Amino acid sequence: MTIEIIRCLQDNYAYLVHDAATGDTTLIDAPEAAPILARLAERGWRLARIYITHHHNDHIDAVPEIVAATGATVWGAKADAHRLPPLDHAFAPGDTLPGGAEVLDAPGHTLGHVAFHYPALKALFSADSLMTHGCGRLFEGTAEQMFTTIARFNALPAETRVLSGHDYARANLAFAARYAPDASALAVRQADLPRLAQEALPTTGTTLESERLLNPYLRCHLPEVAAAAGLAGADPLSVFTAIRRQKDNA
Repeated sequence: MTIEIIRCLQDNYAYLVHDAATGDTTLIDAPEAAPILARLAERGWRLARIYITHHHNDHIDAVPEIVAATGATVWGAKADAHRLPPLDHAFAPGDTLPGGAEVLDAPGHTLGHVAFHYPALKALFSADSLMTHGCGRLFEGTAEQMFTTIARFNALPAETRVLSGHDYARANLAFAARYAPDASALAVRQADLPRLAQEALPTTGTTLESERLLNPYLRCHLPEVAAAAGLAGADPLSVFTAIRRQKDNA
C-alpha cells in the first residue's frame, strides 16, 4: 500500500491510499476535484471509495464531481450524516474500514470529526485535529475534547506519520517556538521548511516522535511548557487550553 499526497485549493491536502494487491484506491477528503482526478489518471488508479473526516466545505466540496467521474462510494460518520454529502456507507468510531483504516473519534475542531489510522502504513490521517506542529481551531468542540483527541493519537506508536488536512506548518512552527520545544529539533525543522517550500514538497507527514519534540499540544505535561505559557505548576489540560487560546489571539 502506498500514500499519495495531493495539494488542493490554497493550503489543503488530500490523500490517496492505493492497495496494489487489490487495485483499489481510497481518497481521504475531497477539497478539489481537478488535482485529485489528475493524479488518479497519472497513476492509472481506479478510485473505489472516499473517506470523509468532517463536514467543512474545504473537505467535501469535490465529492459530487469525483463520484460522477469515478463511481466511487462515499463513506462518512453516521453521527454527522445530516451535514455530509449523501453516504453510501456510514461508520462509527471503532469501526475498521476496507483497506484496514481504523476510525478514531476526533472531536474538537468539529463535534463529528473523525480520523483514520492505518496500522499497516503507520499513518494517521488526522485532518484538522492534530496538525503539523499544531492543532486545529475549536469551531464546535471544547479544549477538553481536543485535548482528549490528541491524547488518543499520542497513544499510537512513535513512528506513526501524522498526515493533516492543511499546510500550516510554517505558522505553527513559529508559534510552537514560544513553548520550549527541543532546541535541536527546532533548528533542524526551521532549516528544512524553506527547502520544502522551494521544492514544492509537502510539509505534512512528520512522525509522532518528532511532533513530541516540537508540538506544544503534545508537550503540555512538561514543566517548561507550562512555564512558557505563564502557568507554572498547572495541570496539562489547563496548559493546553491556555496555549490554544493564545494561538487564537496571536
